[in-house]
Amino acid sequence: MTIDVSVERVIPLPPEQVAEYAMDWRPDAEWTQGIRTAELTREADAGGFGVDAEITRTAFFLGRRIDYVLRVAAYEPPHLLDMISVAGPMPMHVTYAFEPDARGTCARIRVRGGGGGFYRLASPLLARQVRSSLRKDLRDLEQRLIAR
Repeated sequence: MTIDVSVERVIPLPPEQVAEYAMDWRPDAEWTQGIRTAELTREADAGGFGVDAEITRTAFFLGRRIDYVLRVAAYEPPHLLDMISVAGPMPMHVTYAFEPDARGTCARIRVRGGGGGFYRLASPLLARQVRSSLRKDLRDLEQRLIAR
């Protein structure tokens, strides 16, 4: 069984401002649930952050330490950041999308994944926990941005 969880929140700021912060890997631990560290471990072919760059994250989820690497598959600021895991305990696909809204920005995060062992057995619990974490992520993202 796999998970496919998507959440959205309207943030009362322009998409460029929301995306600039959310698409930057450096503050990941400030607003993303469970993330303890995030490090650019491979630059994009053109240098810096972009398509084919890799971010290595250390997280704690359901009481377990998870180390994984996300490769940037699409990078279209301020609208889209799409990343696919290339190392970690299970396949994962993470998409951040930002669209203009009459009230500011509609921010969306979608996580798809699956795997064997513990993650397969725990998929119903995992999906609920991911949804809860993503909702908190978007709430914290908004709070961080408003406070700036």
